[in-house]
Amino acid sequence: MANVILRRPWERVLAYAVLSVTGFVMVFPFIYMLLSSLKPSTEVVQVPPTLWPSEIRWTNYLEVLNIVPLGTQLINTVIVTVFVVLGWVITSVLAGYAFARLEFPGRDWLFGAYLATLMVPFAVLIVPMYRLMLVFGWVDRLEALIIPWLFTAYGTFLLRQFFMSIPKDLEDAALIDGASHWGILFRIFLPLARPAIATLATFAFLYAWNSFLWPLIIISSPTRKVVTQGLVDLQALYAARVDLIMAGSTLAVLPTLIVFLFAQRYFIEGIATSGLAGR
Repeated sequence: MANVILRRPWERVLAYAVLSVTGFVMVFPFIYMLLSSLKPSTEVVQVPPTLWPSEIRWTNYLEVLNIVPLGTQLINTVIVTVFVVLGWVITSVLAGYAFARLEFPGRDWLFGAYLATLMVPFAVLIVPMYRLMLVFGWVDRLEALIIPWLFTAYGTFLLRQFFMSIPKDLEDAALIDGASHWGILFRIFLPLARPAIATLATFAFLYAWNSFLWPLIIISSPTRKVVTQGLVDLQALYAARVDLIMAGSTLAVLPTLIVFLFAQRYFIEGIATSGLAGR
């Protein structure tokens, strides 16, 4: 129906115009942030505001990296994010396959209990988790930002549902050929689950990169903080330097934009695969 309607030239032009305007509205704040990060400090706050900088100041980025120190905090964030993404993917793949294909007593009850943890608010877990970090000696250490977040019920649910949509005939044929469950997982299921795994990895990246509340509670040393804490410190210390705040924000947002650009193909593929599985 939609394809028939869009065959009319004027309606296609209207559709593209609406999409273009909507896309510009979504992208404009990022463009303004980037351009503002290159302006002199007096030009950022002038009235009326200007879009293009009269003088491009790349030194704003160097200044931000030296005063917070945002460079070290970006490295900390990368380390935490890499381990969290790997933890989410590995544990979710193994648990999702076990709950989807393996038969063992209490499987469904255990899966239901695992999913029930999604309904527990994080605020309820703050004090117990902090006491555990004290016991292990991980307070003010990156281990406290990594190890508690290596497991996720959401990722297990996502991959379990995807694995259950794979035809049972593929698994039966592999078992007849003498394949083990490890072989079935790595040779059949994982290649088919690449869109779902890429989607999960993107969610894990965004979650770890943008995490703020738990790092704020558990990390206090400036050299062990993550980028979200660094931006808050930058705003507190240099509230009048909007150019520096914009530069720091650009450095923090840029990795997420790059990851999304590389992963958007897998998002589309995952949506298409889910649509086919639901028919």
